[in-house]
Amino acid sequence: MKFNLLGNTGIKVSEVGFGVLTIGKTQLNLPIDEGASIIRYALERGINFLDTAEYYETYPYIRRALKGTIYEPVITSKSLGWSYQSMENAIEEARLELDRDFIDIFLLHEVRNDPDLEQRAGAWECLMEAKSKGLVKAIGISTHYIDVVKKALEIKELDVLFPLINFQGLGIRKNAGFGTREEMEAAIKKAADAGKGVFVMKVFGGGNLTGQYMKAVQYARNLEGVSSMMIGFGNHQEIDRIIEVMDGTIDPDYQPDISMKKIRVDQGDCEGCRACIERCPNYAIYINNFGLAEVNHDICLTCGYCAPVCPVRAIIMF
Repeated sequence: MKFNLLGNTGIKVSEVGFGVLTIGKTQLNLPIDEGASIIRYALERGINFLDTAEYYETYPYIRRALKGTIYEPVITSKSLGWSYQSMENAIEEARLELDRDFIDIFLLHEVRNDPDLEQRAGAWECLMEAKSKGLVKAIGISTHYIDVVKKALEIKELDVLFPLINFQGLGIRKNAGFGTREEMEAAIKKAADAGKGVFVMKVFGGGNLTGQYMKAVQYARNLEGVSSMMIGFGNHQEIDRIIEVMDGTIDPDYQPDISMKKIRVDQGDCEGCRACIERCPNYAIYINNFGLAEVNHDICLTCGYCAPVCPVRAIIMF
């Protein structure tokens, strides 16, 4: 496994990271021991970079995975909080739940176009103070928005960016509409050239591009300015496959079996905008009692037509 410096942070990360959301309750909802064993296996195979967040509720998996081991992975966490107090609480929760003196990287989670960043000034102030106190090593933002990545260039205290990108441009946003992968590529390069550490998410478009596995991975791997790509793993075999890709030992015609995967709507991200309902050719998506989109798997064709129109990347396949 190759390791890269994350911008000017001095932090070295594996070129593939483990997005721990996959094993948590909003997706696979694995038992703690089972999920922890997958994390531990990834560490054993050379993946040293873990991504989690306050609302994922996956800290127990990571803590269990590290118990009694020699591994000291780079851990990123994030918070949706907007105030100083909410971010302070999030950092302290992460330190306590993970049993760590500091968190390597802490981010403002899912920063959107203006005025979101300005409205979260209190949370950003807290991150800067936490870094000065040694409670976190590097700070930054995660985002799906091209304009937010560009704006990050103006923030000298910002160390790290975690943007969304994939070869089809699924989920990339710009202002109030959709952006292109080419625009995000250019923004990422500028950020990296400015010394910002960049690692990317949604390489498989929330699972919707898994059927084009090799193309998706190689696209993200070859992006200029990107130090690592976060991928969600649900079992040991998926880790073996990505290691084979990185080592160049995989069959170039490899295609994963996606026959058992289903289209789902992440209820934590869905905003009930109904765009997916209007796009679904088989009327398999409906609004549930909470005002959010949900899939009727009895009639879903798993065609994936709904995924590109979701403005918040809430439609996933696993």
